[in-house]
Amino acid sequence: MSEPLSPADLSANFAGLDLSKPVFPSTSSTDPFFTYARPETHGVHVSKVQVEMRDGVLLAGELHRPANADGTPAPGRFPGIVYEFNGYNAVSFMAAGARGFVTRGYVALVCSVRGSGDSPGEIDPFGPQEQRDNVDLIEWLGTQPFSTGKVGQMGVSYGGHTTMLAAVHQPEHLTAVIAAQALSDWYEDTIYLGGGIYNNRIRGWQRDTAPATLKTYPQHPLYDGYWRDRSVRVRWDRLDVPVLDVGGWLDQYRNAMVKNFRARPENVWMVAGPWSHGMLPGQFEDIATAGYLAWWDHWLSDEVPGLLPETKVTSYEMPDAGWKQYSAWPPAESREDQLAFASGGKLVAGPAEKATEAFDVETGAVLAETDALPADLVVAGTPFVDLRVSFTADDGYVAVILEDLGADDEVSRVTHGFLRASHREGNEARVPVEPGTPYDLRVPLWAAHHRFKAGHRLRIRVASRDEGVIDSDAPAGTVTVHYGPSTFTYQVIG
Repeated sequence: MSEPLSPADLSANFAGLDLSKPVFPSTSSTDPFFTYARPETHGVHVSKVQVEMRDGVLLAGELHRPANADGTPAPGRFPGIVYEFNGYNAVSFMAAGARGFVTRGYVALVCSVRGSGDSPGEIDPFGPQEQRDNVDLIEWLGTQPFSTGKVGQMGVSYGGHTTMLAAVHQPEHLTAVIAAQALSDWYEDTIYLGGGIYNNRIRGWQRDTAPATLKTYPQHPLYDGYWRDRSVRVRWDRLDVPVLDVGGWLDQYRNAMVKNFRARPENVWMVAGPWSHGMLPGQFEDIATAGYLAWWDHWLSDEVPGLLPETKVTSYEMPDAGWKQYSAWPPAESREDQLAFASGGKLVAGPAEKATEAFDVETGAVLAETDALPADLVVAGTPFVDLRVSFTADDGYVAVILEDLGADDEVSRVTHGFLRASHREGNEARVPVEPGTPYDLRVPLWAAHHRFKAGHRLRIRVASRDEGVIDSDAPAGTVTVHYGPSTFTYQVIG
């Protein structure tokens, strides 16, 4: 899992890239959506703006408009894009990435969120005020004299989160969105990682971007109104605009991408590549922005038809099997299969005899693996592990990691999932954990699309620690895994 990028990391990620020039895709996909192109028709006129919010606060940003040859704003009306509305104090830097849209007839508005850059106030990432501000930006852009009234919004990570949250407010002029590496639920996807365990990697981002959250987030360890206010998931019924949800199988928001698609398959298109967290230009199988232009032309332009992806789901089969196209996720051609935990460190087909194995919270783990695979095995979906577990403490952490063991015992992480035992009935309230009492815990793993090659083995690691990923503050003691009822369930293609 990759941690959210700090502003310094974000800048470093773009070192060597000149965003003022087109970045062409390097993808091997044969879908014309990802290699879409048309000539530039305008120059770019840039002006500093202060956009007034409903409470009178002025957000600072830049407006990039199609320009004539002499640099003056081109006459006429153009569709608009709210581009990278984030808290990274990098308006001009980010706005350079919008050039390819502006030169093809779009107006781009780039602003710093309240409390960042030159925008006054206190930053509260993805909070209600920031969401209201986002709606105001969309409506301002959609009602300018140079606007056609059609507005899109796009962004990566922070900008992807604000994009999705704006969409569920259903602004009048918002027509379509592109969200890359974006949330479904801030609590589950980022802060408490699905099962009530704090994300060890997020504090650096908090410190650099929103220091006040180092105090406020720990004040809300359970899923309450504070987190619901920052959630797309609780408002999926309001996510009705066309969404291009782009994520990476090496990114921490891959699960959110899948959840958003499965909740709204009629109006969400999913693109899952072999990417880690950060901007896509420069990464392997880079799709650049060609598909983004195709998307905007389809939904926003009255001049050109644009394109949509050929299928609702476009996914790169990890680690190196290439792009696949599906009508649904999990793929309609997949089927569910199951393996059981067995003594001797085995994952076996069919039920296993009852047995137990214990590990120390501080240093130990239970490992279970298959025999070498006789043929390739493609896992595509959201696996889960059902464990019968007992603890010597009055609470416990369970980290489940699915690994791919190569023929030479080389280990690669495929996916993982986390659960605090006291959160086994949900994140809204803790339930008691009695020392020595076995509990049945279902641990959902994050979504995956991975080909285990013939001769490789699947291995599951069950532990209470995952160094550097989750906090290592689980109560000390011993964890016992009960074989027989403990199973691994997954979707397999073929």
